Amino acid sequence: MIIMISPSVISGAILGWALGSNGAANCFAAAVSTRIVKYRTAIILTAVFVILGACLEGSKGVHKISDYSYNSGINTPMKAFLVMLAAAITITLMTVIHLPVSTSQAVIGAIIGGALLEGKADFSELFKFFYAWFLTPFGAIIIAFILYKSFELFIEKRIKDYVIYDQIIKAGYYISGIFSAYSLGGNNVANVTSVYAGKINLLTTKQAVFIGGLTIALGVLTYSKGVMKTVGESLVTLSPVSGLISVFTGAIVVYIYTQIGIPVSASHAIVGSVIGIGLVKGVNTISIKAIRNILFGWFGTPAISGVISLLFFNLFST
Repeated sequence: MIIMISPSVISGAILGWALGSNGAANCFAAAVSTRIVKYRTAIILTAVFVILGACLEGSKGVHKISDYSYNSGINTPMKAFLVMLAAAITITLMTVIHLPVSTSQAVIGAIIGGALLEGKADFSELFKFFYAWFLTPFGAIIIAFILYKSFELFIEKRIKDYVIYDQIIKAGYYISGIFSAYSLGGNNVANVTSVYAGKINLLTTKQAVFIGGLTIALGVLTYSKGVMKTVGESLVTLSPVSGLISVFTGAIVVYIYTQIGIPVSASHAIVGSVIGIGLVKGVNTISIKAIRNILFGWFGTPAISGVISLLFFNLFST
């Protein structure tokens, strides 16, 4: 049986590719930058477990964004196409300049841009997403700080054999990277295809998570190296241990929000965790310039996406 997919879904596929290109950095960036895992191995593992996470966990967040989108007036295939195209362009631009940003912010910003022109912007429901956006990095800072301190006190000082220590770190990188990729797929697939599911009924939930997972994986495999370098090397001077803790912390935070059903930024989580480790090691190890650029991406992403969406709706929406 052949399943017919609306051409409107193309813009979501583009966003999925952009998300994979941008978000893959959060899974194995530290492992690659510390040369514990090869880049090729990292992107293959990320792609596989992104798809797995999307298919097994992704449905939890689909309905929240699809309902919010539909209630905001994004209720036709053309409007869904324009919203996702605006978000895709925004994330692609940020990826080209190597800034890790929030896909959920781009999608919500695009929905608001279209909703403003439709006269249906729902800011009361929007606060739930805002809370998650701001709590994500701060939660990661706290968790990373605690985990790093605990590792120093209870594990690092007790392992005297360098070979065993090295094997534990290497295994930890693989486990945390895979966990991070799984969480990324489970949480962020909702950003890619949710507007096509639910009441608009262009995709079933199963189709939405599967197509979303595939397109994210494609982005991981084809264009993720630049952002990965930014996250892995530019924020803080990473030791093997600090890199491991940063990835594991980011994965924990994103997975928690996956269970709640709220798509959040894996970039926010990983950046927050790296900053938390930087606070343990000393604030002088944190790159202020890199943080400044990423903060611009955080606040600029929804604004840019919203403006592009508003322009698209003004020009093409009927």
